[in-house]
Amino acid sequence: MKPVHYIKDLFLHNRFFWYWGLLSLVYIISYFFPFILPLANSLLFLLLLLTITDYLFLFGSKKQITIKRKAPDRLSNGDENPISIQLQSTYRIKLDAYLIDELPKQFQLRNFSIQSTLLPQQKSVINYTLKPHVRGVYHFGYTHVYVSTPLHFFERRFTSLVEKSVAVYPSFLHIKKNQLMAEADKYVQGGTSMVARKGLSTEFDHIRDYSRGDDFRMINWKASARRNELMLNSFMEEKSQHIYCIIDKGRLMKMPFDHMSLLDYAINATLMISYVGLQKNDKIGLITFAERVQDIFIASKTKLQFARINELLYKQETDFLESNFEDLYIQVSKKLSQRSLIMLFTNFETYSSFERQKKYIQALNKKHLVCIVIFENTELSVIHTERQDSIEDIYIKTIANKFLHEKTLIIKELRKMGVLTIYTAPKKLNTGVINMYLQLKKRSII
Repeated sequence: MKPVHYIKDLFLHNRFFWYWGLLSLVYIISYFFPFILPLANSLLFLLLLLTITDYLFLFGSKKQITIKRKAPDRLSNGDENPISIQLQSTYRIKLDAYLIDELPKQFQLRNFSIQSTLLPQQKSVINYTLKPHVRGVYHFGYTHVYVSTPLHFFERRFTSLVEKSVAVYPSFLHIKKNQLMAEADKYVQGGTSMVARKGLSTEFDHIRDYSRGDDFRMINWKASARRNELMLNSFMEEKSQHIYCIIDKGRLMKMPFDHMSLLDYAINATLMISYVGLQKNDKIGLITFAERVQDIFIASKTKLQFARINELLYKQETDFLESNFEDLYIQVSKKLSQRSLIMLFTNFETYSSFERQKKYIQALNKKHLVCIVIFENTELSVIHTERQDSIEDIYIKTIANKFLHEKTLIIKELRKMGVLTIYTAPKKLNTGVINMYLQLKKRSII
């Protein structure tokens, strides 16, 4: 806490001006009606007494308001992060408090304030949430609390000089919310149906009772005849498979949706699939590229792999050059000797840009199982539905429809090539990616 300043920390409340303004009005009226003058003098004496009393309540003793901000060392990008301010009053009267916290400049909140009430000699906690949209270092400044007595003539400022810098990492809170997606025989988020274990891998585990939805090809007819009920062969799920997330950091990944770039959505989904993959004992790797391949983490299932990926993704930024798929193919061919599942997060807005990279995607798909994640341009869909029938609106809708049509052609061409494709809105990316991964595991396609 900073030292007490009896003048600098003193502020006049709005009621101060109202009270003294009304008194001035009474004196003006008494000029025309002299019999009101004694009343005005009495009000002046009373107002002076109340003003001095209010000042003494606030500054006449060593009473303090202690302020302590509690913020996590790491914030989760794109999620609501809880922040709390603890206020401890040593005053013997109830106070009205007006809190101003100096938030990081990235939020661009210049009028952030919270009003509260502080009870006598008690602790109060003020909670609020922050939702960052950009990864990086965020700096919290001072915390100011302006308190006033029920008289509301003055306000006294208390300031905590404690500053704090926190790092905004990719969405780790979303990972915690979806931990059950990594467990076997659990519901997959995004639907209400159970993902059945098909048991199509080659390592036999045990024989169990047949359940509705199981693959009838796995029925053990001999065991069923002995038990006089359907029995099923169950196989162990294959483990230690290689999963690579490849993130395109080219200029198209700079596009913003709901205050976050496509790169941020791709990073959050990469962390999610990395977490789920490690929980299922698969080896997770990471590659980032733009005009050239920049980062390569060879697939591993060590406990430190997730932390290493998280630390690397925390600092990633988009480049403003076109992505080099040729260099990506060369580096993947050199570094990835074993057939792997490749989750390629990229984006194509025009068919011509896709055609330039088509041959490299085909070549990758011959050696690996490639799943390309392409983002739906939800803004174009909004234009298509909300625009009216004026000439300008028709012109804009026609252009939007052209881009939507080219996007559809890209998806059809990828599927014709035999490339797995996820075409999804940015907000639904995590669900789509995890569902695809789990389905491929169940079907033993990886």
